[in-house]
This record gives sequence, C-alpha cells and structure tokens, in this order.
Amino acid sequence: MATSDTQKITVTLPRRLLKELDAVVPPRERSKFIAQAVQEQLAILEQAQVVDEAADAWQDEAYPELDSDEKIEEWLAQLRQGWLYSIDN
Repeated sequence: MATSDTQKITVTLPRRLLKELDAVVPPRERSKFIAQAVQEQLAILEQAQVVDEAADAWQDEAYPELDSDEKIEEWLAQLRQGWLYSIDN
C-alpha cells in the first residue's frame, strides 16, 4: 500500500482490538483495512455534521398543512399513490 500518496504513521490500539484485527485481517492487509475503517468513520462523522447543521432547517410555521401526524400520514399516502401510478405506467 505504500505509494507516494500515503504516509506511514504509528498508532496505538488496545490489545483486545489488535487481537480481533489479527484474527480477521492478514498482516499485509492491515493498513488497507484500517484506512478503509477510518474513511468510513470520517464519512459517518461528516454525515452527522450535515444532519446537525440541517436540524433547524424545518420550520413548523412554514408548513401548517403538516401540523399533525394525521395530516402528515395523509400527505405521505398521496405522495405514495403517485409513486404507484408511475410504476404501473
């Protein structure tokens, strides 16, 4: 995995975690596995940040037609009905 776009680092892992890693990942594939795991965790963190930033985007006052669970269910039913029509045609 060592190429010009990689850098060797030292990390410290709990022994239990290293033992689990050794049991499922061959030694010459550790770097690739760890890089993929870090990349996946970073993507999750980025998604969580986007969700946090968007949390206040919905303003109830802007959608009075959706101010109850019943109205939301009705709206969803109408939306889904359109999907069924599209699929059937």
